[in-house]
Amino acid sequence: MTKKLGGGSLVIATHNAGKLKEISALLEPYGMKCISAGSLGLPEPPETGKTFVENALIKARAAAEGSGMAALADDSGLSVDVLDGRPGVYTADWAERQWFEGEPGRDWYMAMGKVEGLLQGFGPDVDRSAAFHCVLALAWPDGENAVYEGTCPGALTWPPRGEMGFGYDPVFVPAAREGSATFAEIDPAEKHAISHRADAFAKLVADQFGS
Repeated sequence: MTKKLGGGSLVIATHNAGKLKEISALLEPYGMKCISAGSLGLPEPPETGKTFVENALIKARAAAEGSGMAALADDSGLSVDVLDGRPGVYTADWAERQWFEGEPGRDWYMAMGKVEGLLQGFGPDVDRSAAFHCVLALAWPDGENAVYEGTCPGALTWPPRGEMGFGYDPVFVPAAREGSATFAEIDPAEKHAISHRADAFAKLVADQFGS
């Protein structure tokens, strides 16, 4: 039987402020206070897994062991049908830049452009079907863990549109919403209700906080 979260503090295994904010909003109604691994000074472990599940567990276990508290990790990414599921677990890696003004970092416009360039190589009638995937891994310091998986299908558009969201949101049009608005153009509350992360969270909530 999976251990249960009983409210209180939960370490979120991320150094990404946008991801922390989004996860905190989803867990707040259940009495959870979210603290980022970054704010605790915990290092980011190497993500050596070949799947979203493997990488989520690596991050959750590292945060739980480093903090001595229950920890939640999110490993998510974009898979494009015609690209055989790429970028997949390398979604963030496609945004890596070597140096910019003396500092390493990520350039999401560059990453979106890389995907678009590959799509254009298939011609104007290319299938733009894609999906965001999310795996949530809960880990406790005693070694127990639980995994929840979610998906949000949709299609890619170009050029990027919208100022909300982060990552590939400006080029992703979710299938669950009528119209052509990207994740970066819709209200965050609506995105939270239909996203891949929301799908995974619904499963986590049913397991952890359900009757």
